[in-house]
Order: sequence, then structure tokens, then C-alpha cells
Amino acid sequence: MKSRSRNGSLSKESGAGRSSNSTARQGRGIPQGKNGGELQRSATAREPRPRELRLPAIEVRQGPKRTLYSFAIDGKTLSEFTTVSRVRRRDTSAIEGYQRPEVLSHIAEIRDYLEANDPMIPNAVVVAFDRRVRFEPASSAGRGKPNYSRVGSLIIPVQDGLDEADRPGWVVDGQQRIAAIRAARIESFPICVVAFITDDEQEQREQFILVNSTKPLPKGLIYELLPSTKAKLPSLLDGRRFPALLLDRLNHDPESPLCGLIRTPTVGTGLIKDNSVLKMIENSLTDGVLYRFRGDDGSMQGDPVSMLHVLHAFWRATSRVFKDAWAISPRRSRLMHGAGIVSIGFVMDAIADRYRRAGIPDVERFQEDLEPLRDVCRWTDGYWDFGPGIQRKWNEIQNTPRDIQMLANYLLVQYKSRVWNRATDRGKAGN
Repeated sequence: MKSRSRNGSLSKESGAGRSSNSTARQGRGIPQGKNGGELQRSATAREPRPRELRLPAIEVRQGPKRTLYSFAIDGKTLSEFTTVSRVRRRDTSAIEGYQRPEVLSHIAEIRDYLEANDPMIPNAVVVAFDRRVRFEPASSAGRGKPNYSRVGSLIIPVQDGLDEADRPGWVVDGQQRIAAIRAARIESFPICVVAFITDDEQEQREQFILVNSTKPLPKGLIYELLPSTKAKLPSLLDGRRFPALLLDRLNHDPESPLCGLIRTPTVGTGLIKDNSVLKMIENSLTDGVLYRFRGDDGSMQGDPVSMLHVLHAFWRATSRVFKDAWAISPRRSRLMHGAGIVSIGFVMDAIADRYRRAGIPDVERFQEDLEPLRDVCRWTDGYWDFGPGIQRKWNEIQNTPRDIQMLANYLLVQYKSRVWNRATDRGKAGN
């Protein structure tokens, strides 16, 4: 890793650079930077003249040896005096740096959000500065009450053409946001920055670990909050907003057969994992009966009333046909397990497809088509017979893509042979 310049002109600004700035002040007015801070030029020999960026800031003392600085700046200009310390290893296998590579898909999502209407990024970027950066308190900023903060200016040396490794700032947290702001087709975007000053890379690495190892929000809580939001969100969350709305209605509408049965952060007594129901809904929205009620704009959204009518009818019929396996713990019933919920959801789509010309099936039609499957399902005991030499005990089915696909294929094959094909044969015989 290229070491920071300690003896170059930037580190000498406190000497000749300051006298030069003093002369500049006397000879002409102080130029203003694009971020609202003063840009003071200092003369140097043999190198492009560095300048000082003066930013209004707040100094916050968090302890005898811990001081933070908070300021605002146009995010597009951060790269003028900061860089990213990429994690890598030397030839001796010693680790250097600490930042992961940029995640291009994540950057693209943030960029799209920034280019939308009225974006907001409240999270502060965290930057570690070396000792070339200094804080000058305002003349009136004595430490009164509270005595842990004061206002002033953060003075940052900026020099054109300086190698990245020699810049005074290292991004500890927020590299994806900074990259997205830099790439966004917007003129500027002010962001909040929280900084600390240290020459110790170990301390920078420690702060990086602490910032990025905090426990994220439970996905279930995010899904439960999604239906009540309207702002533009990253594509993954935006795509789940409408399925999350349907899940919320299924879990809280009194007439829903799944009312109170879906476990979420606010319904801790539920039996079925929320993510399993979301997958079942998303599958049908993508290529099943719910797809018929989607809008023409290509999004997942559509007619929730019609979709809920279908879901209520199918799951009501399911609860009647498999009543011994219904509303009990997933440990005692694979129907209430993620694999069962997702797999039998494909049967819902198949039944609706069989009745496509007659319209959407009601509870009775769903129940009539599910009845022949009762004898071949092993939700609570026995062995699933998936074919020659492939028998699985009822509770060995796991919520994995492989087991879900195997169970779904089995149920669809049984449905086609016991219901769909027989009904077709009867129709031909009648003719």
C-alpha cells in the first residue's frame, strides 16, 4: 500500500503555507469554495499549489481521546480529498486496507433513487482524516454548556493531481453512496459527513468493523413496514412492496383463512414464516393466477381485491381438505412449513389454469380439485413416494430450493394425473 505523504508540501502548510495565505488575504478577498467553505491558496515550490477547503463544522468530544467532526458537503466533491482503502494482502500475506470492492448493482440502485424525485440520504458518511486536517474553533465558540461541542471550521488540504494514497481522507463507511452520487446525473447532492482525525490505520479498520457489524433490521420488520410506504425504494424492496401488502391483508383481514397464522414481528404467535407466504405470492404474480390481475405497467402491482379473492378461496379450500394438517406447528405439519406453502401454491395456479375459460374457481371448485390429492400427501406422517427408490419421511422435507422443487413437481404430477387428465378423458368420452 502506498504510504501517505508526511513531508510533502501539504504537511507544511502550517508554516510557509500560512504566511502565503496571510499575504493572499491582504492582497485580495478570500475565495469561496463550491461547498460554502473558504478556499485559501498557499504557495509551494515545485508542486501545484495546494488549497485549503474551510468547511463549517461542529466538534463533538465523546471522551478524553475521542473527538468527532460533523459537516455537510457536496457528495460529488468528496473524491477531491478522500479515497477508499481497498482490502488486499501484501506479498508477505499481511492484510492492508479494509474496504470491500464496490457493489455495482447496489450503486446503480442508489443512483436511480438519487435521480428520482425528492431523494434523501439521512445516513452520514464516515471519513477518517490524517493529521493534515485540523479544526479551528470560532472565536465565540468557548466551551460553555454543553461543554462537549463547539462550532468552528474544519480545514482540509486539497491538491489537484495528488495520488489517491496521498489524500488526507479515507472513507470508512459510505463508499457505495459516494460512488452513486458521483455517477448520478444530478448537478450536486449535499450529504452529511462525520469524521475523526487519526494517523493510525488500525483505528480506521476498527471503526470500519464496528460501523459495518451492527445487526441489520430483521427482514420481516422491513416487509411489514413496506405496505405503508410510497417513496421510491431499491428495486428489491420496491418489488416486494405489493406482495407484502397482500401478505398483510391475508394476515389481518378477519375473513382470511390465514388470519393470524403468518408469523411476523407484530404477530409473534403465527405459525407460517412470512417469507414463505411472500414467495408463494411472488411466484403466482410472476407466472400464475395472480398474474392475470396485474397492471399493464409491467410492475408487480395490480388489483388487490381480485387477488385476495383468489387467495382466500384457495387457502379456505386447503384448510378444509387438509384439516388434520392445518393450523398446527410446522414441526408437526409440512403443510404449514415453508416447503409446503410454496409447493402447494403452484397447485393453486394449476387449478386456476384448468378453469381459465370458466373464470376464477371459487372455494368449492378449489376444494373439489384438491380432494384427490388428500390420499397422496404426507403432511403429518408416513413417507412421500417421489418415484422408484425416492422415498422421504414426511418431516425430512426441508425448506430448500431442491426439496421445494421436488415436492412441487410431485404435487403437480399427481394433480394432472388424478384430476386434470381424468376430467379431459371424461369430456372426450362424453363426446
